[in-house]
Amino acid sequence: MSFDLTEQRYIKETGLEARVSRIVEPVANGLGFSLVRVKITQENGMTLQIMAEDENGRFTIVNCEALSKDLSPVLDVEDPIDREYHLEVSSPGIDRPLVRKRDFAAHLGHEAKIELADMINGRKRFRGFIKSVDDEAVTITLPDAPAGTDPDHRLLFSTLAEAKLVMTDALMEKARIDQEAHPIDDDETETVELASDDDDESISKETH
Repeated sequence: MSFDLTEQRYIKETGLEARVSRIVEPVANGLGFSLVRVKITQENGMTLQIMAEDENGRFTIVNCEALSKDLSPVLDVEDPIDREYHLEVSSPGIDRPLVRKRDFAAHLGHEAKIELADMINGRKRFRGFIKSVDDEAVTITLPDAPAGTDPDHRLLFSTLAEAKLVMTDALMEKARIDQEAHPIDDDETETVELASDDDDESISKETH
């Protein structure tokens, strides 16, 4: 499947996270990366987490540092967050968020957790195996569906709030094969953290 930097993301981002995403995405695209997710947490006072990826779904330390370097001055100018925060740039990881059609298509047969923005037939959360993907929806098969009921649920991309792969042996084996096909030079966790205060800048790289 071709790598489209501008392919639509299906993820529920509102308020400040949505605003930051609009700032971050053009910067990431300019470097040849796709934005995966923006999340703001209260860790370390406040942390701005940004996930991005290259065309192989990976993001090395070098990639993290490049995006952080280009992004920091843009965030300083736009100033979307009115308090001190830590910027954390990372790869999607093995049990990654699923935010685009291609993410679901690339993981057919793997287990995922999906949450909808609104209830459908009294249900918002689904956990099962990705069966198929079409232009408008993903079909997920629930392993614990009650007897006599259809285990397959077709969920429209437009209704998704959040989706994430479940860590399984099969997923780890896929990651191993992908690593062999697209090896990286370092064994470090692909995360870079920067303090928002220029006088207190720090970069930490964690090892496995």
